Amino acid sequence: MTPRDFGLMTLVCLIWAANSIISKLVIANLQAPPMFYAALRFAVVLAVVWPWLRNVPRPLWRMILVGLCMGCGTFALVFFALETASPSAVAIVSQLGVPITAVLSWFLLGERLDARRIAGTAMTLAGVVLVMWNPDGLHMSAGLLFVVASAVIGSFGAVLMKQIEGVKPLQFQAWVGLTSVIPTLAYTLSFETGQAAVTVANPWALGAAVLFSGLVVSVLAHTLYYTLIQRYEATLVSPLTLMTPIFTIALGVVFTGDVVDLRMAIGAVLALIGVLVTAFRFNQLARLALVFGRGDG
Repeated sequence: MTPRDFGLMTLVCLIWAANSIISKLVIANLQAPPMFYAALRFAVVLAVVWPWLRNVPRPLWRMILVGLCMGCGTFALVFFALETASPSAVAIVSQLGVPITAVLSWFLLGERLDARRIAGTAMTLAGVVLVMWNPDGLHMSAGLLFVVASAVIGSFGAVLMKQIEGVKPLQFQAWVGLTSVIPTLAYTLSFETGQAAVTVANPWALGAAVLFSGLVVSVLAHTLYYTLIQRYEATLVSPLTLMTPIFTIALGVVFTGDVVDLRMAIGAVLALIGVLVTAFRFNQLARLALVFGRGDG
């Protein structure tokens, strides 16, 4: 990987991490209803990439299900989680998605689940449990339960996505926007309140956050990521996304007052190591270490 592309990958991870912090501030500080914020995000995405809806993927029902899982099934649930959970905890617990995807791929697609992946899954689960632990026992807050649900749904969508061929990044974003804006909009109109008040009180802050989430995060960062995936082996690019929770923890400490104690730090390290062990063989991890060490693999 060239230094330029490594820098782009670092930028992508930083954008994703910043989005978690901004979403936390919008939902917790501005008190924007989570589904309202999600609906605005997906509406922006759809408005920009709607021309890519013309070529309908087949089968359509699977694309719709993938869009629901990867859109409102993940992002909207994370927005719910950020009402009560810190961005740092959300970033760590969301790493469950990698081992869950491995297990679902084994169960639904017949992919191999060997001892290495089982060990990595166990390590990730142990790290997440440690993050949730407090002196009184396992603390399954509503926020972190939303993150667990998001990881499961997102993993199911990722497995379904493996069965759809020829979908381009912007086409995928368009279908995620279309399939997700409808249920999130219906939910916020039916069950949430205060949307108008939040918009009137904070029009510039809310508008900037929505545009950042929709344009910079979904359209720009995700497209850059898929471009790098096409340019390099997935086994080289995918593990670099582990920079995202690291950046999220750092930004959370600075901007949202996240407290990262020794227990949480150990849990984070254990979970991230488990993700690496689950997803990649040891020779691939050695190549990744070279990329991190030199930046030019």
